[in-house]
Amino acid sequence: MSQKVTILDGRQIEEQLRSICHQILGKNPSLEGLALVGIRTGGAILAQRLAQMLTGLYGLDIPVGILDITLYRDDWSRIGPAPKVGKTEIPFDVDQKVIVLVDDVLFTGRTIRAAMDALMDMGRPKKIQVAVLVDRGERTRELPIVANHVGVVLDVPPGQRVNVYLKEMGYIDHVAIEEG
Repeated sequence: MSQKVTILDGRQIEEQLRSICHQILGKNPSLEGLALVGIRTGGAILAQRLAQMLTGLYGLDIPVGILDITLYRDDWSRIGPAPKVGKTEIPFDVDQKVIVLVDDVLFTGRTIRAAMDALMDMGRPKKIQVAVLVDRGERTRELPIVANHVGVVLDVPPGQRVNVYLKEMGYIDHVAIEEG
C-alpha cells in the first residue's frame, strides 16, 4: 500500500490560485493582451479557475485556451504504440499576446518546453510566462525552465510524486505527495 500525504486541501488550493492571480497582475498591470493557456488536463482546469478569479477580482474577461502537448513531448514514442492525443482548443490568435502557460506541477521542465514548442507553432506570442500551482524546485529541473507565478514550492525527493486532484476530474480538491 502506498503512502499518501495531503499537503493542500481545497481551501488552500483556492488561496494559492488567488495568490497566483495577484502575481499575474503584478507582472502584467493592465492585463491588456493577456491570455491563459492551460496544459491538458490539470493545467487546463486551473487556467479556467484562474480566468474566473481574474474576472471576479478585476472585472476583466481573460481569454482561455487548452493545449494538448502529447505529440510535442520528447518521450511520446515511449508512451506506447498509440498515445492518446487530446484536443487543443485555443479560440484566439496567439500572435502578440502575453500568454500565461498554466500547469498543475512543474517538475523536470519538459512539459513546459513542449508547451512552448506547441505555442510557437501557432504563432509568435509577445511574451510567454509560466504559472504553476506546485513547483517542485530547481533541484528537480532537467531543463532551464522557471515559473513566473507559483502557488507553493515543495522540495520533494525524486522517488515521490506530487499529484493534484481536482473536482472537475471527479475528486475532492487536494494536492498530495505519494510514493512512486
